[in-house]
Amino acid sequence: MFHNFKEVEKYILDQGIKKRLALANAHDEDALEAVVMAVRKGVADATLIGVSEKILAILDKLGEDSARYEIIDCKNEREAGQMACQMVKDQKADMPMKGLMQTATFMRCILDKERYGFVPDGSLLSQATVMEYEDRLMIVTDCAVNVSPDYNDKVKLVKNAVKLAGKLRIDCPKVAVVAPVETVNPKMPATVDAALLSKAAERGQIKGCIIDGPLGMDNAISEEAARHKGIHSPVAGHPDIILMPDLCAGNIFTKTIYYFAHLISAGTLTGTSCPVVMTSRTDSPEDKFNSILIAIMQC
Repeated sequence: MFHNFKEVEKYILDQGIKKRLALANAHDEDALEAVVMAVRKGVADATLIGVSEKILAILDKLGEDSARYEIIDCKNEREAGQMACQMVKDQKADMPMKGLMQTATFMRCILDKERYGFVPDGSLLSQATVMEYEDRLMIVTDCAVNVSPDYNDKVKLVKNAVKLAGKLRIDCPKVAVVAPVETVNPKMPATVDAALLSKAAERGQIKGCIIDGPLGMDNAISEEAARHKGIHSPVAGHPDIILMPDLCAGNIFTKTIYYFAHLISAGTLTGTSCPVVMTSRTDSPEDKFNSILIAIMQC
């Protein structure tokens, strides 16, 4: 089990793992700085796709030798995304990465089944945020893709997150299904879904994890808060995965931990046949670098 991103980085270096990423619309200073960090640290090689003169100017500003990179000139963001995905399909790169482009544009490329087939039939594309919290890594999902997941979607979200947890050496992760309250209320579908997920896991219908819910965020994170409310749960206070009720809650939560709590985090897509680095334009270069590390662990 990794306790922080530094341990993930050390593992990758100790194992001699190096992957190639294709950065779409690479003329973005923060994304390119993260890629430069990955190349300098020896965990990745990179192909940079975008406006070449801007890419070269940023590399020069960062004091980086442009000869270390394959640079492909492309002035159309959709074409840049397609080129990055095609490189992965052709096994010329291991993962596509989103640079300075609209998320919707990048997602259209990832979801193009006819061209790339990155999302297998029956799978659900989802997003996960991995964050450092109290000397461990915790996964929060879904924060950027699925707007209003129903019960069946949430089963797939859990399975995607459990698979990611396994890559991070978390065995039998504890999943907290959070809602506004910890009691089942038919007027709050999130609480009903949480109870169904918990019972399904109890009966072995969802394997490889322990699920409990509904749990309020306080009960999910704090064992003391759960005990105060009379909640006895193997998950309360010790979650490895937090399943959000919907995208609004997940998105607001991840922005809150960054801007208010300043927690170190990474973002990744799950449910795909290859790792995908998709970060927010507001993420720091360090968080984008951590996202590259998480993607490498998924190769």
